[in-house]
Amino acid sequence: MRNNHEIDYKIYGEELQFVEVELDPRETVIGEPGGFMMMDDGIEMQTILGDGSQQQGSGLLGKLLNAGKRVLVGENLFMTAFTNAGQGKKKVSFAAPYTGKIIPMDLQLLGGTLIAQKDAFLCAAKGVSVGIAFQRRLGTGIFGGEGFIMEKLEGDGLAFVHAGGYVVEKELRAGEILKVDTGCVVAYTPSVDFDIQFIRGIRNWMFGGEGLFFAVMRGPGKLWLQSLPISRLASRIIQYSPQMGSRKEEGGILRGLGNMIDGDGF
Repeated sequence: MRNNHEIDYKIYGEELQFVEVELDPRETVIGEPGGFMMMDDGIEMQTILGDGSQQQGSGLLGKLLNAGKRVLVGENLFMTAFTNAGQGKKKVSFAAPYTGKIIPMDLQLLGGTLIAQKDAFLCAAKGVSVGIAFQRRLGTGIFGGEGFIMEKLEGDGLAFVHAGGYVVEKELRAGEILKVDTGCVVAYTPSVDFDIQFIRGIRNWMFGGEGLFFAVMRGPGKLWLQSLPISRLASRIIQYSPQMGSRKEEGGILRGLGNMIDGDGF
């Protein structure tokens, strides 16, 4: 028996996906503003303060505190609730914001809690709480790639998160360690220990192009990784944007030498 609304769904597409959620009468799904794609006639849309879960409380203060947590992770103060107010089953769809994959997360099967990067959440069954999770170590928060605060999804319903590029699910045994680029971490269960490790060797971090730190994930637990973080995609777009000027200005002497080698010139 679930406390959260029990919804059915279907994911369409390969690289630019959308999820279609099927609602029974009076069932509700919540979504991030801007994620809505289409809906059947008979579905009512309502902008709500916070996530509408029981954890935020029924009073104005509780709603404000819950919504304020979302602002801390860079999300909107409000969310949108879509409720089937008609007869029979109705469908509402949410689209991914950029190329990648939509991952369905059944929180009931994941122990009730999932930690995710701050911009990963797309939509969820009503009752799922969308809060914040502080990194337990100061160093992890400062250098962990996604900041000191991440999103915490709690409940026993379905939640949908989005990640860039290809997504791989890993299950770590107790004590098993996986070193990951910090931007590639999409989500993980709370039993996974998240730490950072400085990349050794001055040449590695000066010329390796991989940053200064690894994310060190220690099991037991599950984690989801993305092959193309949106930050990496955005930096490449900016790098090749005509508005950024000639490539001579982009990387100094080393970039100029590279341009000469690959024939782009100055």
